[in-house]
Amino acid sequence: MNLKKINPHLQQALVEAGLTEANELQQTTFSAIKSGADAVIQSPVGSGKTTTIVLNVIQKLDKAQGESTRALILVLGKEQVLAMVDLFRQLGKHTDLRVIGVHDKTDIDEDKNQISAGMDVLIGTPTKINAMFSSAGFNMTTIKMFATDDADEIVRLRQDSIIQRLSMSVEKTQRLFFCNQITEKLEILADKIMIEPLFFEAEE
Repeated sequence: MNLKKINPHLQQALVEAGLTEANELQQTTFSAIKSGADAVIQSPVGSGKTTTIVLNVIQKLDKAQGESTRALILVLGKEQVLAMVDLFRQLGKHTDLRVIGVHDKTDIDEDKNQISAGMDVLIGTPTKINAMFSSAGFNMTTIKMFATDDADEIVRLRQDSIIQRLSMSVEKTQRLFFCNQITEKLEILADKIMIEPLFFEAEE
């Protein structure tokens, strides 16, 4: 993929997956996300937002490290959790990154055991992550990237308070919202939790 200074292990997996050319969304946002800036990224359905999240997390984390989670990704539901875990397996296959997906049908005690054994990337629904956090399930202070996919939909479902609560528990992290539309509620939330966020708006 034609992105500047991309991780060679990630590049190899992208090529093997047939993703040889970065699309407009990935080209436009790659440098900004790599720099560590907070960002709100709006792009239409099917434009590659989920792939953009996954490749940027792999780029940043590179390899397994320590025992505590370093990337937290909130997604809309069980289907999105499973799809993103699968994409991490595909694009992260030349790395040793440890990825777990949790949703309302997974067992919370088993989830916590997996995380405590060592985890790099945690993907989950807001309600499940909130339940785990409320029961002292994992350490939030090591999170380097905190991304929310379908952020406008999650906020529309009135789960913005969960995002805000989780965000307040992380000392220093990069916060990213990916959405189909930048709504007023999403802008308000970004103002509350992000530091000088960059806004990207892709045209339909």
